[in-house]
Amino acid sequence: MEMDEDEEPLPMKQELTCPVCQDVFRDPVLLPCSHSFCRKCLQTSMQVKRRCPLCREKLTEGQAISNRVLSDACDVFQREAGWLRSQQRPGEDICRIHLKPLELYCEKDEEPVCVGCFSQHNTHRLWSLKEGAPLCKKELSYRVDIFEKKRDSHRKMNLLLNDTVEHIKFQAGQAEKHIKAEFERLQEALRTEEARRLQALATEEEQKIAAIKELIDKTNYEVVALKKLIDTLKTEMGNEDLKLLQNFKKLKKKAHWPHEDPCLPDDSLLNMGSHVGDLSFKIWKVMQTHVNHYPVVLNPNTANPWLSVSADMTSVKESSERLTVPENPERFDPCIFVLGAEGYTSGKRRWDVVVGDSPKWIVGVCQESVVRKKKFTLSTSRDVCLLCPLGAASGRAPGLLCC
Repeated sequence: MEMDEDEEPLPMKQELTCPVCQDVFRDPVLLPCSHSFCRKCLQTSMQVKRRCPLCREKLTEGQAISNRVLSDACDVFQREAGWLRSQQRPGEDICRIHLKPLELYCEKDEEPVCVGCFSQHNTHRLWSLKEGAPLCKKELSYRVDIFEKKRDSHRKMNLLLNDTVEHIKFQAGQAEKHIKAEFERLQEALRTEEARRLQALATEEEQKIAAIKELIDKTNYEVVALKKLIDTLKTEMGNEDLKLLQNFKKLKKKAHWPHEDPCLPDDSLLNMGSHVGDLSFKIWKVMQTHVNHYPVVLNPNTANPWLSVSADMTSVKESSERLTVPENPERFDPCIFVLGAEGYTSGKRRWDVVVGDSPKWIVGVCQESVVRKKKFTLSTSRDVCLLCPLGAASGRAPGLLCC
């Protein structure tokens, strides 16, 4: 099938498009209100409301009739559109409405159009494809630059996150070692105190039992002596009267018992009060001698990389080299500061701080919102209040801020 140059152009696609499915009519039907729809589209719409999908006029069953003229026009359109597509050169796109080559680019609508679309874009700036492509490439290139920067930023953040994971593992390992060592130290102190108290209990037990056993031995000896004396007296008492009377003075002297009767001495039982009385409190008092209380505990997550915080987080010193630590938001850098682990909202506080022999230090308080990633002057910052600005007196830059 060939088309002559004088042949009438194809009907506009929008005139053959169903307003519901936005595609070329399939089995079109006509309503009394003169609107046409695909039969299936109308049936689906009427399941919800029996009204025309466009003008909303009420409909009754059987009012829709086949629109054969429109159906024939759609068939002709589909055949001729198929012929045009068959004549299309490889790589050439055509307008879906006018079926003409896309030769222009609309800057406002940001889409290629054909010459038949000119009436719809007559107020828009149109470019040839060769002129429009660089415009799009320029904008896309700008976006590519943005996305490349975002990609690099994401990669950097990914590295930071991975480093943070490793640092968290390191922190957990260090904390675990410190916790185990501290508990072992305290448990050793408890074991030592336990052994001391058990030894004191055993010593008193041994002494008290030894004293009682000594009394038992003495009592047993006296029981034997008394039995012997009793037996002697009973024997003499069985003699004849004359002999008994002759030996009476001697027997009377012999029947004398100079020893006191045995009795359980005072404090013979264990002193339970000294061993178990208020035991928990006594142990706590002993443990106090093994525990140091520091009123200020530092937060190593805020310490500048040039500061080294002790394992127990109670002291800090300047490091000889920059430490490898995560660049977390709360860390001071470049300012050589570190914050305390605990903050305050009100009240009075007092600390005794040992600063060593270095003049390079400052003690003060600051707001939690103090800037962390920029340099600032302590004397002019509204977020910082210096308590002991001794470093300034030596003419050196402040090296530490403890809050």
